[in-house]
Amino acid sequence: MRTTTHLTLIICLSSTALFNSTTIYGQINTNPKWELGINAGAFIYQGDLAPSAWGSYKTAKPGLSIYGSRILNASFALRTSLTFASLKGDDLKYGGPAWRQARALNFRTPVYEISETLVWDILGNNYDHYNTRFSPYLFAGIGYSFLHIRRDASKYNSTYFGAESTTTNGLTADLAHRTPAGIPVLPVGIGVRYSLSPAISLTAETSYRLTATDYLDGFSKVANPSKNDHYYSFSIGMVYTFFKSAALKCPKKPL
Repeated sequence: MRTTTHLTLIICLSSTALFNSTTIYGQINTNPKWELGINAGAFIYQGDLAPSAWGSYKTAKPGLSIYGSRILNASFALRTSLTFASLKGDDLKYGGPAWRQARALNFRTPVYEISETLVWDILGNNYDHYNTRFSPYLFAGIGYSFLHIRRDASKYNSTYFGAESTTTNGLTADLAHRTPAGIPVLPVGIGVRYSLSPAISLTAETSYRLTATDYLDGFSKVANPSKNDHYYSFSIGMVYTFFKSAALKCPKKPL
């Protein structure tokens, strides 16, 4: 006990010499509880107006997310996110096949998304990212996206398809269908984190949003009503970890 007291006294006296202070406090970092982050990247629509199952890369749009995380333990954290983005699809962005040029449908919508996800740091580094530097993570949760879908079928070539064709009848049914003002989403994703300092880290992640609607783009029956629309994003960002410090007051010199 006496040895520990002497050691603490030596540290405090050294600090006094450096900072010319009569009362010195040492700082001990405790496990962090909160983080604040920001992500920016590209949002990609995946649906009836996309040329492949991978989505519509030619109509990728920018997006921004801000979030706060509550660290639960060394492996898990709860993240609350607000995302501001947009989505777009356009048949005329792609040269073929000929029916796509004749269909000539397009849409765009802003996306205002709020979500709650559970983030799993695979290596269990939530309390100390700096020593490991690279930390991969997975996340999944639930959210809601507010939309304002603007669809456009003004360039549709009914002569090419025929006035009584299944495609034309499907378009008529779609235009009579009200587009959703908002949809539930299930965000799932993967990311990696690189620490620049104990408090500041860079991130890169991809997040896929599962939905339960085929009217994200405003169209369904004119295309493929058997598959729902989705969207996903690629982003990079920065996160700041808030460390709480406990003050250790220097003991008095023993007599």
